[in-house]
Amino acid sequence: MTQSLTLAEPRGQEDKDVDITHEQQQFLTFVLREELFAINIRPIKEIIEYGQLTVVPMVPEFVRGVINVRGNVVPIIDLAVRFGWPTTEVTKRSCIVIVEVESEGERIEIGVVVDAVSEVLDIPLADIEPAPSFGARLRTDFIEGMGKVNDEFIVLLNVGRVLSVEELSSLEALQE
Repeated sequence: MTQSLTLAEPRGQEDKDVDITHEQQQFLTFVLREELFAINIRPIKEIIEYGQLTVVPMVPEFVRGVINVRGNVVPIIDLAVRFGWPTTEVTKRSCIVIVEVESEGERIEIGVVVDAVSEVLDIPLADIEPAPSFGARLRTDFIEGMGKVNDEFIVLLNVGRVLSVEELSSLEALQE
């Protein structure tokens, strides 16, 4: 099931007693190339230390390789390369965030390399703005919205678009 972020919009009659300022979603924040990003925690399965990857030939440049997670082959994506930036340098704080996405009715686990995981934040729906239509350093379709936290904005990523269907089909081949 594809998950979408519901932005703070006027509610229908059935929700008239709901105070939107108290509705919130949880997001995992992480650093990538000195910028703070966040993804909804719902598709996140786990966060693991960056470890030994098995390199796979003839895959897209943003696929770093695969790892074994409890007997499952999990493709690892270099999120920086996926964004069109230089590859992520692995440090002691580098992590792999394992997320579950759906492709053609099947659930697939995919790991994304991030520089460091920060924290889980509760962001009220009223503090989530729509994605900007221009001026971002990455494709605007990768951005679900902008979360306002302590008078600063955090880019909320759309995992379904960052890990799009075209790329997922090549990742499914890795698992077979």
